Amino acid sequence: MKAEAAVDTVFESLKKALANGDRIELRGFGVFNVRPRKTGIGRNPRTGAEVNIAPGKAVRFKPGKELHILDSDKPATPERPVEQT
Repeated sequence: MKAEAAVDTVFESLKKALANGDRIELRGFGVFNVRPRKTGIGRNPRTGAEVNIAPGKAVRFKPGKELHILDSDKPATPERPVEQT
């Protein structure tokens, strides 16, 4: 249960930081930040009627270099290892 409490504490801290608009960088993993979202027009899928979408904020994630390399179509090899920072 100690591990569960530690994970819960970390996630609560991340949520609070994002709610304050802070940028969160996890080295080797990526960056989370809050970006403004524009006003838009959507459609109700049932009726097809246009719906105004209010401006707001959205959490964005940008993967770090190591995570991006792991996601690429070329796997890490001895000639092209995942860089450790």
